[in-house]
Amino acid sequence: MNGQGKGNGAVKEEAEGLEDGFEGAELAPLDSRESPDVVKANKPSSRLTVLRHVRSLRGQARREYGRVYSALAPFYLDAVKVQSHTQAKLFRTYRDPDQQAQMLANLKRFGNSDMHEGWARREEKLEALFTAFETAVTREFEQAIESRDVDGKMRKYAHVLVSLDGGAKGLEMFIDSNPVIRERSSFGDPVYCLDGMGDYSFDQSHSFFAKLSAAFNEQVAIIDQVFPASVNAAIPFLRRVGKVIVAEYTNAVFDEAHRTYIESYLKAISATCDQSVSWAKSLRPTSASGDEFYEVIDKVIASIFEPHAELYLAEEFSWFKKKSDAEVSEWERQLSEQDASMQSMFMSNVNRQADKRDFLTSFKKVVMIPVNVLPAFPMSSPFGGKPATAKALVNGEILTTTEAGKASTSTRPSSPGVVNGTTLSINRPATPLQEPPTTELAAKAAIMNSRLEGIRSLFSIEVALNLVHAAKSSIERAVVFTRLHGHFKEDARLQCELIFIALLQTLGTRHVKAGFDQAVDHLSNYNPREVSEHKTSAVTPLVTFLELVNVGDLIQQMIDVFYEQELVATKLIDRNDFLNPAVKEKKRFEQMLDTRVAAGLNKGIEVLMDEVEYVCATTQKAEDFNPGSSTNGNADIMDIGPSETARKVVDIVSSHTKMLVGSTDKNMLDVFNQEVGMRLFTALCKHLKRQRISIAGSIKVISDMNHYHAYILTLKNKDLLQFFVALRELSQIYLIDPTDAKALAVIIADGERFKGIFRAEEVYEFAERRADWYSIKGKVERAMYGIGCCIM
Repeated sequence: MNGQGKGNGAVKEEAEGLEDGFEGAELAPLDSRESPDVVKANKPSSRLTVLRHVRSLRGQARREYGRVYSALAPFYLDAVKVQSHTQAKLFRTYRDPDQQAQMLANLKRFGNSDMHEGWARREEKLEALFTAFETAVTREFEQAIESRDVDGKMRKYAHVLVSLDGGAKGLEMFIDSNPVIRERSSFGDPVYCLDGMGDYSFDQSHSFFAKLSAAFNEQVAIIDQVFPASVNAAIPFLRRVGKVIVAEYTNAVFDEAHRTYIESYLKAISATCDQSVSWAKSLRPTSASGDEFYEVIDKVIASIFEPHAELYLAEEFSWFKKKSDAEVSEWERQLSEQDASMQSMFMSNVNRQADKRDFLTSFKKVVMIPVNVLPAFPMSSPFGGKPATAKALVNGEILTTTEAGKASTSTRPSSPGVVNGTTLSINRPATPLQEPPTTELAAKAAIMNSRLEGIRSLFSIEVALNLVHAAKSSIERAVVFTRLHGHFKEDARLQCELIFIALLQTLGTRHVKAGFDQAVDHLSNYNPREVSEHKTSAVTPLVTFLELVNVGDLIQQMIDVFYEQELVATKLIDRNDFLNPAVKEKKRFEQMLDTRVAAGLNKGIEVLMDEVEYVCATTQKAEDFNPGSSTNGNADIMDIGPSETARKVVDIVSSHTKMLVGSTDKNMLDVFNQEVGMRLFTALCKHLKRQRISIAGSIKVISDMNHYHAYILTLKNKDLLQFFVALRELSQIYLIDPTDAKALAVIIADGERFKGIFRAEEVYEFAERRADWYSIKGKVERAMYGIGCCIM
């Protein structure tokens, strides 16, 4: 016990005698021999790592601190008292700079426990020693960098600086003196990204990023050699490269492009953003970087483009709006100038003084004559059911011109001729004019003739293609920003939607809708009775309008392909989100197109039926249904087949209904066929009521009705077919012999025979068209109404 007390007293006395700034600490009792932990901690190599082995154990804090104290206090006390830094005990004990750095770092941490009076002075002395050592090592590291001694001194002193304070000073020096930073002008001059015309050069910026990528990866390899794995040196180096090199280069390019030419500015931002993303993928991380490297690089690129994002997106939308408006305005201007020059040319040879005297009288007799010299339009839809054609147009595949267009002399813009073998439009020659008309009335007729011919040019595939390609370019540029991190990612997606909406509004409202409205207006002026010749079965204005419908259908297919490829496939829009503004605008565009097509087809049906009535009135001979009514009074030999009129009518109607197959919605096609069939039925009923039909001519009537019935069968419309079945049954009344008036009366009065389509009064009106009606009228009426009977 006495030995133990003496030992404790000696330790306490020694602790109180120390002028080290530490209060006396009553240590745990020790035997005459030191603890193995203390002996081990006092070894020079163990002193360097003593802080790493400190344990946090309940009740053992004093013991752990004592172990650290015994290892570091001698060096700490010497460091704060020594007059010359080179004479410090730690430099005499440790000769290796890395070990010296480790001990200095330990002493700096150990000094934080110095809470006694004078601690600030002692801390200042230690800091001076620390700074002197750091300065000396930094100088050596700088010289090693200049001499490019990577595996030698650079590696050695980088590790020393890391051991000293984590390597922040050395890393900063490495980055500041790095050839990538100091020689950044060698990667490329932003001035050369724009040529003399202000156009942006993709090659220059691509070369810049390629050179920078190679240089960065080369420095990453050096970083792996120089710095230990505990230091993630690539991250700060990457941040500095992004801020000092990439940001400065791109800012200079963007500012100059925006000042010079706005389209070059848009291309420059999108291209450099895309190239930056590719550049980021080409960078190689260090072994210490891990996944953090890729997260940081995304943030670096986002920080480079974030200051420009808002202005770019606004300029992109503004550019597209201006370009699309200018495209449509130029088209409208060309049409207006052509129309004005056409009128001026037609009216140039008019003697107004002579013509004014008889103009009103002449105008009552002759209205504007429509076109009659246009080539026949193919009887099948050139666009129906061919989405591949629309896809080719949207993707900008090569357009060629039909051979037929080589002889064209029309001054109007023409649509593309062939896309991958698919005919898009028929290039037509302009109406031949040997000389201008000499009267105002003839001039006005020629003007309307030309307008009807130009229905097909009221809107253009070229304009639609230009607008779609402009929108495609804008969206593909803006969509690059959706790949970056930051709030502008959602802004870029919304901007793509706005560009698509602007495309639909410009193309739909200003171009297609206006074109259809004018076409319907021009179509309303067609009068078949004033056409001098009817050489073909085609109604020219209706054929041209149906071609316009086909062009409209192709434009809608192009929009569908564009929507799927550029917005849905890239996940900019969810097609099932019916509340999305872009989805709603697309629905409105489709509804507008359907409404305008329906309005035009309704007017077209009227024109078609006018043509049918004209053909019936002008080509149906009296002797067709009443042989023997000719001047010689002899009955001609009857032809069992349908009359020439019936053949022409069916050819006219069928040729026009076939043109819509594939180019319009099936429901609309069924409605169109239904309406055409019903109006044809009405026209045929009127036509029959204007004829005089004999028994011999009834064969021809029945043949005609069978011919019409056979055509209606091809439309596959059961409701419509019933009307022509009834019409075929009705034709039987002309075949009944005059002596069988009672049978005729029974047929007339049989309401079930005609399925309710013809009432008895209507059948009676048809019966009145029999050639022998006045000879059998009394018998038929007596059989029907009992006229002539008396009460016995």
